Amino acid sequence: MEKDDNNSTTFIKVNPNLQKVIFVILLIVCFTNEVTPPIALLLGLVVANVSGHPFLPFNHIAIRYLLQFSVVGLGFGMNAYQAIAIGSTSFLFTVVSIASTITIGLFLGKWFMMDKKTTHLISCGTAICGGSAIAAIAPIIKSDEKQTSVALGVIFILNSIALFLFPAIGHYLQLSQQEFGLWCAIAIHDTSSVVGAANKYGPEALSIATTVKLARALWIIPIALITTITFKNKSSKIKIPYFIGFFIIAMLLNTYFTDISTVAPTIVLWAKVGLTITLFLIGSGLNFSVLAAVGLKPLFHGVLLWIFIASLSLVTIRYFI
Repeated sequence: MEKDDNNSTTFIKVNPNLQKVIFVILLIVCFTNEVTPPIALLLGLVVANVSGHPFLPFNHIAIRYLLQFSVVGLGFGMNAYQAIAIGSTSFLFTVVSIASTITIGLFLGKWFMMDKKTTHLISCGTAICGGSAIAAIAPIIKSDEKQTSVALGVIFILNSIALFLFPAIGHYLQLSQQEFGLWCAIAIHDTSSVVGAANKYGPEALSIATTVKLARALWIIPIALITTITFKNKSSKIKIPYFIGFFIIAMLLNTYFTDISTVAPTIVLWAKVGLTITLFLIGSGLNFSVLAAVGLKPLFHGVLLWIFIASLSLVTIRYFI
């Protein structure tokens, strides 16, 4: 394997111009209806590890804004009354799952003798909303670049696996769309993979998963406040996910303004395309150098914590909700 110009490990050395052509062609392919979110992720992984990502320094910014656009767009396909009903049903479940995941994560980190900051980042990312939670918590605890990168690497690896694994498990267990939507919103880390997996499962699963996941993302605020006290850092500012407000506005417009119904399906369609491209970009950033930098202890920590929340939430949904 060789290094490309962006310091990412690839199997072959590709001319920079050809690298850009390959990337653009696959990006265009992701605009078609033939490419599902999981396939888009696979195409991104091919780019990352075979030819290389020619625009890697801009990847993170593109993912962030494209994901926000996609989530807001999906709001035009949802009903406010249903969202309130879903949110009220899952509120207590959300509180218990977040608190238990972060607590178990802390004990696992001590067991593996990991540093406190990496442990906290992985635990918050697993408990709340993946990379977004890590991005919000990292400045508060003043984690260094390696600690933040390791935590993000663990989350992105598990997200990629979840996108394929969860729908397969859901079908095997014959979960209803309501059960699957709630399960993946609780147990999959990032919003992008939650929406991607739920969209593959069905429209009702997509509606439930998106609503529950975005409500869960708001828990960044109280967790960030608790983290500020715990790590004794009063100077840090909390990053609030403001785009969730736009999602709520889109949902309200779709619920109360009938004229919106004429354009809402088109907006939702483009939002799903945006999500597909987002997953392509996420995959294109997961090269072998990222995987190698994670290390075994943080990866085992993330996997065990993920198994805990996935198993606990699945049992609760099947037998107690």
